[in-house]
Amino acid sequence: MTANECIFCAPDRPLIAENDLALAFLDRNPVSPGHALIVPRQHVRTIFDASPAVYSACFSLACEVRHWVTQMHAPDGFNLGVNCEVAGGQSVWHAHIHLIPRYHGDVPDPLGGVRNVIPRRA
Repeated sequence: MTANECIFCAPDRPLIAENDLALAFLDRNPVSPGHALIVPRQHVRTIFDASPAVYSACFSLACEVRHWVTQMHAPDGFNLGVNCEVAGGQSVWHAHIHLIPRYHGDVPDPLGGVRNVIPRRA
């Protein structure tokens, strides 16, 4: 895939925040209100392919986006997640971080958070 074919290299939605090395925008198919994506400006396949500076810039921007989401949606908590490669659930081949706001009552028992991705493995 070339950068010209990548939906995250030139996103067609408003930006929430940005820095020199990363962009943030709302997820097109949100898990919850305020679900945002943080992506490096440079096209890299997974977050582990990013340089240390890009990796750091993405997580720094996640903190900024968390503040924005908190002001806009007042969530009760957050999940921060990265899917890498097919077995890890990645479906867009441009590194991205999910910032998912969580709300009391959105699931019956949130204990374990992302550990519950694989049933019976929590």
